[in-house]
Amino acid sequence: MAPIQYIVEGGHRLSGSIEPAGNKNSALPIIAAALLTEHPVTLENVPRIRDTETLVELVRSVGAAAEWTARNTLHIHARSIRAADLDPELCVRIRASILLAGPLLARCGEVMLPPPGGDIIGRRRLDTHMLALEQLGAKVTATDRLEFRAPKLTGADVFLDEPSVTATENALVAAVAADGVTHLRNAASEPHVQDLANFLVALGAKIEGIGTNTMIVHGPATLGEATYRIQPDHIEVGSLIGLAAVTRSPLRIVRAGVEHLRSIRMGFERLGIVCRIEGDDLIVPSNQTLKIQDDFGGHVPKLEDQPWPAFPADLMSIAIVTATQCEGVILMFEKMFESRMFFVDKLIGMGARIVLCDPHRAIIAGPSRLHGATLSSPDIRAGMAMLLAAVCAEGTSTINNADQIERGYERIDERLNALGAKIRRVPERKG
Repeated sequence: MAPIQYIVEGGHRLSGSIEPAGNKNSALPIIAAALLTEHPVTLENVPRIRDTETLVELVRSVGAAAEWTARNTLHIHARSIRAADLDPELCVRIRASILLAGPLLARCGEVMLPPPGGDIIGRRRLDTHMLALEQLGAKVTATDRLEFRAPKLTGADVFLDEPSVTATENALVAAVAADGVTHLRNAASEPHVQDLANFLVALGAKIEGIGTNTMIVHGPATLGEATYRIQPDHIEVGSLIGLAAVTRSPLRIVRAGVEHLRSIRMGFERLGIVCRIEGDDLIVPSNQTLKIQDDFGGHVPKLEDQPWPAFPADLMSIAIVTATQCEGVILMFEKMFESRMFFVDKLIGMGARIVLCDPHRAIIAGPSRLHGATLSSPDIRAGMAMLLAAVCAEGTSTINNADQIERGYERIDERLNALGAKIRRVPERKG
């Protein structure tokens, strides 16, 4: 497969309406969890991106039928599945392959997983998955692959050693099939975890505490069939808020899932960007102050990520680029991944005034006039942040390794061009 480039002519204002795609981080665990039931499942609003396509291939490889019946509608029927050796090449493409551990363990009593891949943004530990599944009765062996075995899963009082999203999801799926009640404590509560839990309820699971950090699962559930619509991607909504701000453009983000946007809106308000809600649409007006709000007493403010419901880690890269176009100084504190901030040297090369204090903290002083440059996308979120920088910069930028952006954002070049951006994809998309 040929590498993908985006050639971006910057400096164009945007306008119009755009609908966010379905949440990638909901779609992946829900596709995996569809293996729990032997009845048919129809998933709507599934983003057609590299990661979901790869996971669909993995789902087929264990014997489930999986067909796209419309552009964003996926039909899965796991009447019978086998815990076959999963394709290492497919697993290394996406970290989400680890999400197959819970459902395959529940249905087959065992699963062998090659090491999962995904973004290179620092160490991403798997210990929480292993500890959670062990407490539910699995035996885990780690050699050149991960082996999970459990002739029977049993409900337990499970305390996660960190509120890991994917570990919460694996434990939740396994608990639905376990015999007895499971208390899942220190659980992640992100919108995509809630989406998975609501999908499991639609199948017939009994789960209390959805949206909190303690969920109670009454197993084993009798699961049937379901049609379920995946909710909008709040990270894409945040990316579009940043895009509207840096291009000083009015945008209407339709069906934005506004109930999950409070911390995101607060984070952008700190940068002087105020959005308006109309029904389930989010309006970003063009007359933003773009003035960073000092802390009380005139102190330098700080924007930091924390577990949900605080400002999400996946939007820190977007917030950094947005801050380069805002008046004032702010400290950005990214706590989760020790390599995610390293893309800022590309922004400095474009003219941004940023001091990288250490792998987790950067000071941004704005506004800066950015100029076009040749960039390379290291991961999904930094890639999207670079696209924002290129769209608002003077001149033309080339973004190499744009495959990474397309792992998380569906046809983003076409959708932004419809708003007035000038992005050329090389090679051109077929179909």
